[in-house]
Amino acid sequence: MSEILASLRSLMASHSPPLDALVVPSEDYHQSEYVSARDKRREFVSGFSGSAGLALITKSEARLWTDGRYFLQAMQQLSDEWTLMRMGEDPLVEVWMSDNLPEQANIGVDSWCVSIDTANRWWKSFAKKNQKLITTTTDLVDEVWKTRPPSEMSPVVVHPLEFAGRSVSEKLEDLRAKLKQERARGLVIAALDEVAWLYNIRGTDVAYCPVVHAFAILTTNSAFLYVDKKKVSDEANAYFKGLGIEVREYTDVISDVSLLASDRLVSSFASKNGQPEATKDMEIDSDQPDRLWVDPSSCCYALYSKLDADKVLLQPSPISLSKALKNPVELEGIKKAHVRDGAAVVQYLVWLDKQMQELYGASGYFLEAEANKKKPSETSKLTEVTVSDKLESLRAAKEHFRGLSFPTISSVGSNAAIIHYSPEPEACAEMDPDKIYLCDSGAQYLDGTTDITRTVHFGKPSAHEKDCYTAVLKGHVALGNARFPKGTNGYTLDILARAPLWKYGLDYRHGTGHGVGSYLCVHEGPHQVSFRPSARNVPLQATMTVTDEPGYYEDGNFGIRLENVLVVNDAETEFNFGDKGYLQFEHITWAPYQVKLIDLDQLTREEIDWLNTYHSKCKDILAPFMNQTEMEWLKKATEPVSVSA
Repeated sequence: MSEILASLRSLMASHSPPLDALVVPSEDYHQSEYVSARDKRREFVSGFSGSAGLALITKSEARLWTDGRYFLQAMQQLSDEWTLMRMGEDPLVEVWMSDNLPEQANIGVDSWCVSIDTANRWWKSFAKKNQKLITTTTDLVDEVWKTRPPSEMSPVVVHPLEFAGRSVSEKLEDLRAKLKQERARGLVIAALDEVAWLYNIRGTDVAYCPVVHAFAILTTNSAFLYVDKKKVSDEANAYFKGLGIEVREYTDVISDVSLLASDRLVSSFASKNGQPEATKDMEIDSDQPDRLWVDPSSCCYALYSKLDADKVLLQPSPISLSKALKNPVELEGIKKAHVRDGAAVVQYLVWLDKQMQELYGASGYFLEAEANKKKPSETSKLTEVTVSDKLESLRAAKEHFRGLSFPTISSVGSNAAIIHYSPEPEACAEMDPDKIYLCDSGAQYLDGTTDITRTVHFGKPSAHEKDCYTAVLKGHVALGNARFPKGTNGYTLDILARAPLWKYGLDYRHGTGHGVGSYLCVHEGPHQVSFRPSARNVPLQATMTVTDEPGYYEDGNFGIRLENVLVVNDAETEFNFGDKGYLQFEHITWAPYQVKLIDLDQLTREEIDWLNTYHSKCKDILAPFMNQTEMEWLKKATEPVSVSA
């Protein structure tokens, strides 16, 4: 790391103008959460591999900001040259820069890797000391990164209508209606999952996210896709041509945004009178404002700088909400995907239970006793990685499997306290029958994306571990059982999952729920269930998906998380106060909760009834996928429970 920092500081000094600080964000040109290997610049300079964070390099310091999911991981991965800044506890990066960098400091950043929102917020913070945000002439990290991976060259794949549920033509028509409603003549689309959803395409440019590196521009009479043309087959070209979508090179987007700004961007598909027949009626009257719609959270500052700021509509992309509201085909597919996925998880637990007993002398999933310790041979021992590989193989055997939806969080004991722990083969822990095991995993299927967490113990859990697990379960059930008026946001509901933990003075440093894509990104907005103020922005609506995943993490000891994916549905209520209408959740994830980790005496009658009903459904729904041995295990895992007399 010393050489990397020294090289960057040398480039900062020789830059015109010289830089007092360099910001290295986590994001790529599309402001993605998960990025390709060649875009992991922040990881390259800092050594920190978490998905969220920002590095700041000054002439004498190196600091890294990240959120509560990654505090422990960052402490382990950062060298002594780095200072960890805990988001939510330490000053915001722009506040720190404003307070600690000198008057008129030049602060460099690659404007392709920072959003409009972020850049504008920094400019505002820098004003009091006349500091300047400098767009670097090149990405300085790329100049230092001599072993930077090459560009991904995976092909663009057309996503069949049988899985997408809505045609591209329908989506374009809806979007153009929204453009007209907002008195805008064009939309710049930067988010990779939005481009994929709009044009019904998928790819493998980013690990775990079936997207293609591409931009899109939509106007009232044309549509463009900006992608490396070497990724577009003759078949895909014909598909785009049939839809009137013009394919241009990825690098052309910057010049075309400039053309769009001056209303000189013309598609080769335009008819003689300047637009396709199908969109004549969508033309905006000439006396309406000449605005372009740009999402300030997903569009980079580099593209925004080519537009006339006075003619830009800065508001969330209309695609974000449309994508979150699943159509009937997507909902059916997501539910089917979760059934197959749940079967794989149960088959995994059956296998793991047997292995832990045979290799380690564990009492197992059902019995609560100290392990009769065995020491397996070096070749037969189980590690966090080898067991997660087994889970992946079970998923891979299921219909429509296309890969994992994120790196499996397979974590034993103290590693489970690292919220987004990612085990590495050479440094991971061995399985231990006397410690909690947390497994947060998911998969990509053609018909849906999954995300599930189960926490188990194959030995004798302590009373404290059972108390914590039970509190997490109570919060999980409380949120999943909620009924609430339409217009309610995830910020309001978040307390339901935390209240049982708060009773003991416990909590967790992450949000409680995120949307899930339809064979797209496992983390999907714009809605969320969280303590963060941004969760107030978008109310939950029927047909959205959202996770329910409270947890508790005790540094150095253990971690617990339980997670199901929910679908938001309309609710039938006896009354309808204010004529608002009400909503409720439907669980679509199927895998049992480990009863021996639950203190049943702490559950209410309603919670016991819910657990028994869920387990009964779980057994019936997964039965067709189980062999005799697996079915016997599942029946035992889902037996009805009751409070002791």
